[in-house]
Amino acid sequence: MNDEGYLLDNREDEAATRLAAIASLFDPGTFQRMEALGIAPGWRCWEVGAGGGTVVRWLAGRVGAGGHVLATDIDVSRVEAAAGPAVAVRQHDVARDAPPPGPFDLVHARLVLVHVAERDRALQTMVGALQPGGWLLVEDADPALQPLSCPDAQGPAGELANRLRTGFRTLLAERGADLSYGRKLPRLLREAGLADVAADARFPLAMPACTALEVATVRLLRAQLVAHGLATEAEIEQHVANVAAGRLDLAQPPLVAAWGRRP
Repeated sequence: MNDEGYLLDNREDEAATRLAAIASLFDPGTFQRMEALGIAPGWRCWEVGAGGGTVVRWLAGRVGAGGHVLATDIDVSRVEAAAGPAVAVRQHDVARDAPPPGPFDLVHARLVLVHVAERDRALQTMVGALQPGGWLLVEDADPALQPLSCPDAQGPAGELANRLRTGFRTLLAERGADLSYGRKLPRLLREAGLADVAADARFPLAMPACTALEVATVRLLRAQLVAHGLATEAEIEQHVANVAAGRLDLAQPPLVAAWGRRP
């Protein structure tokens, strides 16, 4: 991930809230998929874009002392606490740096490639790091598939929420994000030479973590939304108040997960 191009900087104060909300929404599905892929003691795993470290800690518990988990990110400050006997933490840009020593039984990235301009190269790096029979699991958003903050927008509060979400999508697109990337994952994994490719999607709606994620994201982007003329300070404050009042059934973009095995 290119640190300069990443819109949602994990070093900002609101980042911890965002990462916790993302973990609450998506960790259960991630862990379920990894279990289905057969993760077992002794596996070697590479967690790309390790973020807050919740997936790293779970992986370490599954592979045990005989396994190994490599956690990489462009900023490892929030994942360093996950380091332990089975975990190594390394600063690494998956799109630009040489691949880490492998091979791996499992390579996983969540909400990473959608933000990376050189996403094709990053995907090839991850595929190349797999050992024969190893699994790649990529989970990424598809904001274009469901672009609304409030799918059931009722009145001015819902309309404002959706307008701010449109502003967020505009900022993402300007940074080179592919807003329809999630749906492409099954095809991209097949084209990369993986076998047994399959996929599913999860669409969070009206969950408490959706609210926390919305507020943290808007606060992170406040200055940029205003600077680009996409919202005013007053509109942002009104939206945060609307969210706090519990009058909105907020959604997050569908998260598409695709997995495949290196023959």
